[in-house]
Amino acid sequence: MSHEIIYRFRVQPRTLPWVRHDGGRRAAGYHGKAGDCTTRAIAIASGLRYAEIHQALAEHTGAQRRGKYTEKRAASAEHGINVKRQWFKNYIASLGFEWIPTMHIGQGCKVHLRAGELPMGRLVVNVSRHVTAVIDGIIYDTYDPSRNGTRCVYGYWRKI
Repeated sequence: MSHEIIYRFRVQPRTLPWVRHDGGRRAAGYHGKAGDCTTRAIAIASGLRYAEIHQALAEHTGAQRRGKYTEKRAASAEHGINVKRQWFKNYIASLGFEWIPTMHIGQGCKVHLRAGELPMGRLVVNVSRHVTAVIDGIIYDTYDPSRNGTRCVYGYWRKI
């Protein structure tokens, strides 16, 4: 009786290169940690100044109406931006970005932060609890959010 031995190797996905970049936060005079990943990602991908993006997002956040499950927030872009709000979609579209969804309800993850799964160009990428900039296949962020190429991409805004 012969037994066939099958070896299974876990292939490591090709991760995207990562460059540490704060989007101009320090140059704009901001210091310390903040939940400003959306501001940073838009500043990097659009090429606009961090302070300009920060001010616009803060004004919109302060003006947004109270939701069913959320309190009215202060005018700040420091503690997260609700990227599902219509004002945010209108704002990022006004900067010349279009939304490309990569995941739908019940579908499962199809696109990851790894080489070959995102298109070339200037992207603001929405992943679980984070937003990051990817330009021509390179991640620009304050840390590497790829989780070794396993982080699921919910969708991205592509500069048109």
